[in-house]
Amino acid sequence: MSTNQKIKFAVIGLGHIGKRHSEMIKRNEDAELLAVCDIRPKEDLNWQENVPFYTSISELLKNQPDVDVVNICTPNGLHAEQAIEALEAKKHVVVEKPMALSKADAEKVIFKALQMSKQVFAVMQNRYSPPSVWLKEMVEAKRLGDIFMVQLNCYWNRDDRYYSKGNWHGNRELDGGTLFTQFSHFIDIMYWLFGDITNIQGNFKDFAHQKSTDFEDSGFVTFDFINGGSGSLNYSTAVWDKNLESSITIIGSQGTVKVSGQYMNEVVECHVKDYQMPVLAESNPPNDYGPYKGSAANHHYVIDNVVEVIKGNTTITTNALEGLKVVDIIERIYLNKPANL
Repeated sequence: MSTNQKIKFAVIGLGHIGKRHSEMIKRNEDAELLAVCDIRPKEDLNWQENVPFYTSISELLKNQPDVDVVNICTPNGLHAEQAIEALEAKKHVVVEKPMALSKADAEKVIFKALQMSKQVFAVMQNRYSPPSVWLKEMVEAKRLGDIFMVQLNCYWNRDDRYYSKGNWHGNRELDGGTLFTQFSHFIDIMYWLFGDITNIQGNFKDFAHQKSTDFEDSGFVTFDFINGGSGSLNYSTAVWDKNLESSITIIGSQGTVKVSGQYMNEVVECHVKDYQMPVLAESNPPNDYGPYKGSAANHHYVIDNVVEVIKGNTTITTNALEGLKVVDIIERIYLNKPANL
């Protein structure tokens, strides 16, 4: 591919995130939005952009042979099969989190990508936030010494304003569970920083969502890291009215660090041997979905990375194997969950 050629994108699924992807593609001068697809009519989507609109992926792929990259922004349960369909058409794929709802399906996506010699980009936008980049540097440089304990707390509000009737959110087949839709990017940060986990134990509850979802809304999970140290994940979407926090506390042999805030955007504690905390860049504001807030709005970094990788200028920020590992970790956590949750 010549370096001055624009990378041509198609976006599948035009909900909040699909529209966000479309906007970020349009803002990148090396990218072009060639087509979009959704099963719902344009009018219901409030979609006014003047690009070819399709109601099926197969139709889009047949009519738009010049597309280089297909961005999949549909309900979770559709990600794997749609990624495989796009890969079979010899397109690179960007898959919104989670990459699939089972390790087996994520493996099928990776197998197809290898077969077709195409790239799969897993969207894990929290890696781009300044506190996450800083934490990665701290851990890689072993500034905290041996890792003793890691605590991840994710306390969000997702009430009936979010789990509205007729929406795919809350449906077991399409959503998969609270960890898949709400908190997979925090599990990704934990895996990115500290590696895989073992000895998983969990306690799960459904406090406030018996009528609105098919699964748990809260969990207390403990585990050990294969690389050393122990960890816990405490999460809930039963917080009243608004998000409380998502935070990570790291206790090491040479220091203590805590990153907190509504979406892990502020370093609130840094007490490390022979180390002075630098001033970090500002985090981006959260994605704002009206009554509820999401993670930091970092999708433009994702599109930038896709463009630069396909042009041969850099490496993937979150590759398909890392996307698979997050799915694998969530699946193993959920093995501890009772069947009725």
